[in-house]
Amino acid sequence: MGTKTPVIAVLGAGSWGTALALQLDRSGSRGILWGRNKTHLSQIRTSRCNHHYLPGVTVPASIEIETDIQTAVRAADHVLLATPSHAFAETVREMRSVLTAHQGVAWASKGFEPGSGRLLHEVARDLLPSKTPLAIVTGPSFAREVAMNLPTAVTVAGSDIHFTKIMASALHGGRFRAYTSDDMIGAEFGGAVKNVLAIATGICDGMQLGDNARAALITRGLAEMMRLGAALNARPETLMGLAGAGDLILTCTGELSRNRQLGLLLGQGKSLGEALDEIGQVVEGVNSAVEVQRLALSLDVSMPISEQVKGILHQGWHPEEGVASLLARNQRPEYGK
Repeated sequence: MGTKTPVIAVLGAGSWGTALALQLDRSGSRGILWGRNKTHLSQIRTSRCNHHYLPGVTVPASIEIETDIQTAVRAADHVLLATPSHAFAETVREMRSVLTAHQGVAWASKGFEPGSGRLLHEVARDLLPSKTPLAIVTGPSFAREVAMNLPTAVTVAGSDIHFTKIMASALHGGRFRAYTSDDMIGAEFGGAVKNVLAIATGICDGMQLGDNARAALITRGLAEMMRLGAALNARPETLMGLAGAGDLILTCTGELSRNRQLGLLLGQGKSLGEALDEIGQVVEGVNSAVEVQRLALSLDVSMPISEQVKGILHQGWHPEEGVASLLARNQRPEYGK
Protein backbone atom coordinates (compact mmCIF):
# COMPACT_ATOMS: atom_id res chain seq x y z
CA MET A 1 0.00 0.00 0.00
CA GLY A 2 1.48 3.38 -1.00
CA THR A 3 1.95 6.28 1.36
CA LYS A 4 -0.51 9.10 0.78
CA THR A 5 0.52 12.67 1.53
CA PRO A 6 -1.98 13.89 4.13
CA VAL A 7 -3.90 17.08 3.49
CA ILE A 8 -4.56 19.09 6.66
CA ALA A 9 -6.93 22.07 6.85
CA VAL A 10 -5.43 24.51 9.35
CA LEU A 11 -8.21 26.72 10.70
CA GLY A 12 -6.86 30.00 12.04
CA ALA A 13 -4.41 32.21 10.14
CA GLY A 14 -2.76 33.91 13.10
CA SER A 15 0.83 33.30 14.14
CA TRP A 16 0.25 29.77 15.44
CA GLY A 17 -1.90 28.55 12.54
CA THR A 18 0.57 29.93 10.01
CA ALA A 19 3.52 28.37 11.86
CA LEU A 20 1.80 24.98 11.94
CA ALA A 21 1.01 25.20 8.22
CA LEU A 22 4.70 25.92 7.61
CA GLN A 23 5.73 22.89 9.67
CA LEU A 24 3.25 20.63 7.90
CA ASP A 25 4.73 21.80 4.61
CA ARG A 26 8.29 21.11 5.79
CA SER A 27 7.42 17.62 6.96
CA GLY A 28 5.93 16.63 3.62
CA SER A 29 2.25 17.17 4.35
CA ARG A 30 -0.02 19.55 2.46
CA GLY A 31 -1.53 22.41 4.40
CA ILE A 32 -4.60 24.48 3.56
CA LEU A 33 -4.70 27.67 5.63
CA TRP A 34 -8.04 29.28 6.43
CA GLY A 35 -8.72 32.44 8.40
CA ARG A 36 -11.72 34.60 9.22
CA ASN A 37 -10.35 37.86 7.79
CA LYS A 38 -10.49 37.69 3.98
CA THR A 39 -8.41 40.84 3.54
CA HIS A 40 -5.69 39.36 5.73
CA LEU A 41 -5.78 36.11 3.75
CA SER A 42 -5.57 37.99 0.46
CA GLN A 43 -2.46 39.78 1.71
CA ILE A 44 -0.85 36.46 2.65
CA ARG A 45 -1.71 34.96 -0.73
CA THR A 46 -0.32 37.95 -2.63
CA SER A 47 2.84 38.62 -0.59
CA ARG A 48 3.45 35.05 0.64
CA CYS A 49 4.04 36.46 4.11
CA ASN A 50 1.82 36.86 7.19
CA HIS A 51 3.04 40.41 7.80
CA HIS A 52 0.75 41.07 10.75
CA TYR A 53 1.65 38.03 12.85
CA LEU A 54 4.91 36.64 11.43
CA PRO A 55 6.71 39.44 9.58
CA GLY A 56 9.76 38.34 7.63
CA VAL A 57 8.71 34.67 7.40
CA THR A 58 7.97 33.37 3.89
CA VAL A 59 4.80 31.34 3.31
CA PRO A 60 5.58 28.94 0.44
CA ALA A 61 3.29 28.74 -2.58
CA SER A 62 2.69 25.07 -1.70
CA ILE A 63 0.53 26.22 1.23
CA GLU A 64 -2.94 26.91 -0.15
CA ILE A 65 -4.81 29.94 1.21
CA GLU A 66 -8.57 29.39 1.42
CA THR A 67 -11.21 31.97 2.39
CA ASP A 68 -14.14 29.55 2.79
CA ILE A 69 -14.00 27.27 5.82
CA GLN A 70 -16.22 24.56 4.39
CA THR A 71 -14.21 24.41 1.16
CA ALA A 72 -11.02 24.02 3.20
CA VAL A 73 -12.49 21.18 5.29
CA ARG A 74 -13.93 19.36 2.26
CA ALA A 75 -10.51 19.38 0.57
CA ALA A 76 -8.69 17.96 3.60
CA ASP A 77 -8.11 14.54 5.10
CA HIS A 78 -8.14 16.01 8.60
CA VAL A 79 -8.61 19.32 10.40
CA LEU A 80 -6.28 21.21 12.77
CA LEU A 81 -7.74 24.21 14.61
CA ALA A 82 -5.41 26.99 15.73
CA THR A 83 -7.95 29.55 16.91
CA PRO A 84 -8.07 31.27 20.32
CA SER A 85 -10.00 29.17 22.84
CA HIS A 86 -12.92 31.62 22.91
CA ALA A 87 -13.44 31.06 19.14
CA PHE A 88 -13.07 27.28 19.27
CA ALA A 89 -16.75 26.33 19.57
CA GLU A 90 -17.87 28.82 16.90
CA THR A 91 -15.27 27.49 14.45
CA VAL A 92 -16.28 23.87 15.08
CA ARG A 93 -19.93 24.76 14.46
CA GLU A 94 -19.03 26.44 11.15
CA MET A 95 -17.23 23.42 9.75
CA ARG A 96 -18.97 20.40 11.28
CA SER A 97 -21.72 20.11 8.65
CA VAL A 98 -19.17 19.12 5.99
CA LEU A 99 -17.02 16.91 8.22
CA THR A 100 -17.05 13.25 7.14
CA ALA A 101 -16.72 10.10 9.23
CA HIS A 102 -13.17 9.61 7.94
CA GLN A 103 -11.87 13.00 9.12
CA GLY A 104 -10.30 13.60 12.50
CA VAL A 105 -10.24 16.93 14.32
CA ALA A 106 -7.18 18.19 16.17
CA TRP A 107 -6.44 21.55 17.74
CA ALA A 108 -3.49 23.55 18.96
CA SER A 109 -5.61 25.99 20.98
CA LYS A 110 -4.83 26.31 24.70
CA GLY A 111 -7.47 27.39 27.16
CA PHE A 112 -10.93 26.75 28.57
CA GLU A 113 -14.35 27.42 27.12
CA PRO A 114 -15.36 30.83 28.47
CA GLY A 115 -18.21 30.69 30.95
CA SER A 116 -18.25 26.93 31.45
CA GLY A 117 -14.64 26.12 32.32
CA ARG A 118 -14.77 23.04 30.09
CA LEU A 119 -11.62 21.78 28.43
CA LEU A 120 -11.79 21.95 24.65
CA HIS A 121 -12.03 18.20 24.12
CA GLU A 122 -15.28 18.31 26.12
CA VAL A 123 -16.56 21.06 23.82
CA ALA A 124 -15.54 19.07 20.73
CA ARG A 125 -17.24 15.91 21.98
CA ASP A 126 -20.41 17.88 22.59
CA LEU A 127 -20.46 19.45 19.12
CA LEU A 128 -19.08 16.67 16.88
CA PRO A 129 -20.31 13.15 16.07
CA SER A 130 -19.39 10.74 18.87
CA LYS A 131 -16.96 8.68 16.77
CA THR A 132 -14.94 11.66 15.49
CA PRO A 133 -11.25 11.06 16.35
CA LEU A 134 -9.88 13.95 18.45
CA ALA A 135 -6.38 15.13 19.33
CA ILE A 136 -4.59 18.10 20.84
CA VAL A 137 -1.19 19.47 19.78
CA THR A 138 0.47 21.11 22.76
CA GLY A 139 3.79 21.76 24.47
CA PRO A 140 6.53 24.41 24.71
CA SER A 141 6.24 25.99 21.27
CA PHE A 142 6.37 29.67 20.41
CA ALA A 143 4.85 30.22 16.97
CA ARG A 144 7.69 32.45 15.74
CA GLU A 145 10.32 29.87 16.62
CA VAL A 146 8.37 27.11 14.87
CA ALA A 147 7.95 29.36 11.85
CA MET A 148 11.72 30.00 11.84
CA ASN A 149 12.37 26.25 11.97
CA LEU A 150 14.08 26.34 15.36
CA PRO A 151 14.17 23.06 17.34
CA THR A 152 10.81 22.29 18.98
CA ALA A 153 9.17 19.30 20.70
CA VAL A 154 5.43 18.89 21.30
CA THR A 155 2.94 16.29 22.49
CA VAL A 156 0.03 15.10 20.37
CA ALA A 157 -2.54 13.58 22.75
CA GLY A 158 -5.62 11.94 21.32
CA SER A 159 -8.67 9.78 21.83
CA ASP A 160 -7.83 7.46 18.91
CA ILE A 161 -4.28 6.09 18.61
CA HIS A 162 -4.47 5.81 14.81
CA PHE A 163 -5.47 9.44 14.34
CA THR A 164 -3.03 10.59 17.02
CA LYS A 165 -0.17 8.94 15.12
CA ILE A 166 -1.38 10.43 11.83
CA MET A 167 -1.29 13.97 13.27
CA ALA A 168 2.05 13.43 14.99
CA SER A 169 3.58 12.02 11.80
CA ALA A 170 2.16 14.86 9.72
CA LEU A 171 4.00 17.39 11.93
CA HIS A 172 7.10 15.39 12.86
CA GLY A 173 10.17 16.11 10.78
CA GLY A 174 13.37 18.09 10.56
CA ARG A 175 13.79 20.14 13.72
CA PHE A 176 10.26 19.47 14.98
CA ARG A 177 9.59 16.42 17.16
CA ALA A 178 6.07 15.23 17.92
CA TYR A 179 5.52 12.72 20.72
CA THR A 180 2.22 10.89 21.28
CA SER A 181 0.00 10.40 24.32
CA ASP A 182 -3.53 9.30 25.16
CA ASP A 183 -3.88 11.62 28.18
CA MET A 184 -5.98 14.38 26.63
CA ILE A 185 -7.05 15.75 30.01
CA GLY A 186 -3.48 16.21 31.23
CA ALA A 187 -2.23 17.62 27.93
CA GLU A 188 -5.05 20.14 27.62
CA PHE A 189 -5.06 21.08 31.28
CA GLY A 190 -1.32 21.80 31.41
CA GLY A 191 -1.49 24.00 28.32
CA ALA A 192 -4.33 26.06 29.78
CA VAL A 193 -3.19 26.53 33.39
CA LYS A 194 0.39 27.51 32.55
CA ASN A 195 -0.84 30.77 31.02
CA VAL A 196 -2.20 31.94 34.38
CA LEU A 197 1.06 31.10 36.13
CA ALA A 198 3.05 32.90 33.41
CA ILE A 199 1.11 36.09 34.17
CA ALA A 200 2.11 35.69 37.83
CA THR A 201 5.76 35.25 36.89
CA GLY A 202 5.61 38.27 34.60
CA ILE A 203 4.16 40.38 37.43
CA CYS A 204 7.04 39.21 39.64
CA ASP A 205 9.60 40.24 37.02
CA GLY A 206 7.81 43.51 36.31
CA MET A 207 8.06 44.38 39.99
CA GLN A 208 11.77 43.42 39.91
CA LEU A 209 11.41 40.93 42.76
CA GLY A 210 14.42 38.92 41.65
CA ASP A 211 15.40 35.51 40.34
CA ASN A 212 14.68 33.74 43.63
CA ALA A 213 11.07 34.89 43.53
CA ARG A 214 10.68 33.85 39.89
CA ALA A 215 12.01 30.34 40.59
CA ALA A 216 9.73 30.01 43.62
CA LEU A 217 6.66 31.11 41.64
CA ILE A 218 7.32 28.66 38.81
CA THR A 219 7.92 25.78 41.22
CA ARG A 220 4.94 26.51 43.46
CA GLY A 221 2.85 27.17 40.37
CA LEU A 222 3.72 23.70 39.11
CA ALA A 223 2.59 22.33 42.49
CA GLU A 224 -0.77 24.08 42.00
CA MET A 225 -1.03 22.59 38.51
CA MET A 226 -0.30 19.11 39.85
CA ARG A 227 -2.91 19.42 42.63
CA LEU A 228 -5.73 20.54 40.37
CA GLY A 229 -4.63 18.11 37.65
CA ALA A 230 -4.86 15.22 40.10
CA ALA A 231 -8.43 16.23 40.94
CA LEU A 232 -9.24 16.07 37.22
CA ASN A 233 -7.52 12.67 36.79
CA ALA A 234 -4.68 14.08 34.70
CA ARG A 235 -1.62 11.85 34.80
CA PRO A 236 1.30 13.27 36.80
CA GLU A 237 3.80 12.23 34.12
CA THR A 238 1.89 14.32 31.57
CA LEU A 239 2.05 17.39 33.81
CA MET A 240 5.77 16.82 34.38
CA GLY A 241 6.33 16.47 30.63
CA LEU A 242 6.23 18.74 27.59
CA ALA A 243 2.54 19.59 27.94
CA GLY A 244 2.90 20.64 31.59
CA ALA A 245 6.27 21.57 33.07
CA GLY A 246 7.84 22.15 29.64
CA ASP A 247 5.17 24.59 28.52
CA LEU A 248 5.11 26.23 31.96
CA ILE A 249 8.85 26.93 31.93
CA LEU A 250 8.75 28.34 28.41
CA THR A 251 5.75 30.58 29.00
CA CYS A 252 7.04 31.87 32.33
CA THR A 253 10.51 32.75 31.06
CA GLY A 254 10.36 33.29 27.30
CA GLU A 255 10.46 36.80 25.86
CA LEU A 256 7.87 35.84 23.22
CA SER A 257 5.25 34.87 25.82
CA ARG A 258 2.22 37.16 25.64
CA ASN A 259 1.07 35.98 29.09
CA ARG A 260 4.43 36.80 30.64
CA GLN A 261 4.45 40.13 28.78
CA LEU A 262 1.03 40.98 30.21
CA GLY A 263 2.31 40.24 33.71
CA LEU A 264 5.40 42.38 33.13
CA LEU A 265 3.26 45.36 32.15
CA LEU A 266 0.94 44.88 35.12
CA GLY A 267 3.92 44.62 37.45
CA GLN A 268 5.25 47.87 36.02
CA GLY A 269 2.02 49.67 36.94
CA LYS A 270 -0.02 49.45 33.71
CA SER A 271 -3.75 48.77 33.89
CA LEU A 272 -5.13 45.62 32.30
CA GLY A 273 -6.64 47.63 29.43
CA GLU A 274 -3.39 49.49 28.78
CA ALA A 275 -1.39 46.26 28.84
CA LEU A 276 -3.73 44.42 26.45
CA ASP A 277 -3.75 47.38 24.05
CA GLU A 278 0.04 47.40 24.03
CA ILE A 279 0.25 43.66 23.33
CA GLY A 280 -2.40 43.82 20.61
CA GLN A 281 -3.17 40.09 20.52
CA VAL A 282 -5.27 37.60 22.49
CA VAL A 283 -3.77 36.74 25.90
CA GLU A 284 -5.31 33.39 26.85
CA GLY A 285 -4.47 33.65 30.55
CA VAL A 286 -6.96 36.49 31.09
CA ASN A 287 -9.93 34.17 30.57
CA SER A 288 -8.15 31.09 31.93
CA ALA A 289 -7.59 32.81 35.29
CA VAL A 290 -11.37 32.89 35.84
CA GLU A 291 -11.90 29.30 34.76
CA VAL A 292 -8.98 27.92 36.79
CA GLN A 293 -10.39 29.46 39.95
CA ARG A 294 -13.87 28.20 39.08
CA LEU A 295 -12.46 24.67 38.84
CA ALA A 296 -10.30 25.02 41.95
CA LEU A 297 -13.26 26.17 44.07
CA SER A 298 -15.58 23.47 42.74
CA LEU A 299 -13.01 20.76 43.51
CA ASP A 300 -11.78 22.29 46.80
CA VAL A 301 -8.18 22.61 45.58
CA SER A 302 -5.91 25.31 47.02
CA MET A 303 -4.37 27.49 44.28
CA PRO A 304 -3.21 30.71 45.97
CA ILE A 305 -1.04 31.98 43.10
CA SER A 306 -3.81 31.51 40.55
CA GLU A 307 -6.26 33.15 42.97
CA GLN A 308 -4.08 36.25 43.18
CA VAL A 309 -3.76 36.45 39.39
CA LYS A 310 -7.54 36.27 38.99
CA GLY A 311 -7.96 39.01 41.62
CA ILE A 312 -5.42 41.29 39.94
CA LEU A 313 -6.94 40.78 36.47
CA HIS A 314 -10.64 40.87 37.31
CA GLN A 315 -11.19 42.28 40.78
CA GLY A 316 -8.90 45.29 40.89
CA TRP A 317 -6.38 43.82 43.34
CA HIS A 318 -2.99 45.54 43.31
CA PRO A 319 0.07 43.40 42.45
CA GLU A 320 1.89 44.51 45.60
CA GLU A 321 -1.05 43.35 47.71
CA GLY A 322 -0.99 40.01 45.92
CA VAL A 323 2.69 39.50 46.69
CA ALA A 324 2.16 40.49 50.32
CA SER A 325 -0.74 38.05 50.61
CA LEU A 326 1.32 35.15 49.25
CA LEU A 327 4.26 35.93 51.56
CA ALA A 328 1.96 36.20 54.59
CA ARG A 329 0.62 32.66 54.26
CA ASN A 330 1.29 30.37 57.23
CA GLN A 331 4.29 28.06 57.25
CA ARG A 332 3.38 24.59 56.02
CA PRO A 333 4.87 21.40 54.49
CA GLU A 334 6.04 21.79 50.90
CA TYR A 335 3.87 18.93 49.65
CA GLY A 336 0.13 18.53 50.15
CA LYS A 337 -2.64 21.14 50.33
